[in-house]
Amino acid sequence: MIVLIIYITVFAIAFFAVRFIANRLIERHDFTSLKTVTFGDESAVTPNRWASILSVLTIFLLWGAFTNSNWTPLHVPGPFVGDTKFTYVMEAPNGSRDDATVYVRVSPAGEPKSKIETELGDGFAKNDSVSVSAWRSVLVAMDKNDEFKRKQGAKVVEVNGSPISPGHRVQVDDGEIVMTSKGTLNFIPNKGLQMEPIWLPPPENVVDRVVEIAQEGYQNFTLLEHLGWSLLRVIVGFVLGAVVGIPLGYAMGLSDWFRGWFDPIVEFMRPVPPLALIPLVIIWAGIGETGKIILLFLASLWIMTIAARAGVSGVKITKVHAAYSLGASKWQIMRYVIAPNSLPEIFTGARVAMGVCWGTVVAAELVAAEKGAGMMIMVASRFQLTDIVIMGIILIGAIGYAIDILMRKSEDYLVPWKGKG
Repeated sequence: MIVLIIYITVFAIAFFAVRFIANRLIERHDFTSLKTVTFGDESAVTPNRWASILSVLTIFLLWGAFTNSNWTPLHVPGPFVGDTKFTYVMEAPNGSRDDATVYVRVSPAGEPKSKIETELGDGFAKNDSVSVSAWRSVLVAMDKNDEFKRKQGAKVVEVNGSPISPGHRVQVDDGEIVMTSKGTLNFIPNKGLQMEPIWLPPPENVVDRVVEIAQEGYQNFTLLEHLGWSLLRVIVGFVLGAVVGIPLGYAMGLSDWFRGWFDPIVEFMRPVPPLALIPLVIIWAGIGETGKIILLFLASLWIMTIAARAGVSGVKITKVHAAYSLGASKWQIMRYVIAPNSLPEIFTGARVAMGVCWGTVVAAELVAAEKGAGMMIMVASRFQLTDIVIMGIILIGAIGYAIDILMRKSEDYLVPWKGKG
């Protein structure tokens, strides 16, 4: 919640700063700036580069701030590390009371723990010392040194002057005390707002992992081999889906018989998640490469079919009539009217299909794969190697984003007439 509030605040500040300050300092003379009506015009809405840069920078700074990264200047309060103490009051079976002090040393996560040397003191309640790592808790066995034991009827009734009973907690300096149902005290040091490295490592740890795995490999394969195999599976599955899906979509868009025959199948399979097909594909094709390719083929097939069908159905009938009036044959109408005008829809479907294939290949590689980005993430998660998991997620996202940019550039080059009527 705190991260969300900070992110929304930064977004609002950046929006007003860029919109009302930077844009007034930079006079625009492009085509969009000359338009008199831009609201609702898709061609007038282009990505604001400042917004993109600030968005990525904000996410990076938040990541570093909540993980105590050395790469970011600001950090949120972290867990308590150092020495602290609290005092408890022990009530003996005869009703008499005595107090003792517990000295606590909280060590940084991953470093050896050590206790504070202390004297037992006078009275039947004896001083004690414990050690604990940051983000962890420690049970304080009070009666280990005390003269009266809990099994004899002794019990703790106060902590730092506040009454306490089983199931209740008391705030103390640098943490809190929780009494368990058995009457022992559990000290929990303040955790602050930073994330524990096992849940979210700092960015420099992830970068170090990228360099390490790129040089030494992981699970008998280099990083390039893992990513290369995932990319190869996606490309093969996508191409097969496009080769079958595009002609099928054209046939459904041009023929009522094809539309009636295949429409129930396409509309039935379209909402089925590709991940739901994994067990069936394994039964039919096994756990080898064939099964993974089939799954990716099915992930892209229906998307490409619907995109091609929509492209054909969206061709303006006036263009077809104009071609007929000029004496064009059906093949010429298909070649020069329907195909060019359907390409924008097909490219849009291709971008969606590639995204779905990327998400599907990771899940497919979770099942008995020897190499691949999904396999790397799955194995790392078993050993709680969060830095490798995040590294894999970032690389998958970056490659997917790069593919999407490449397809958009290809669309701009191959379909320059898109959006021009």
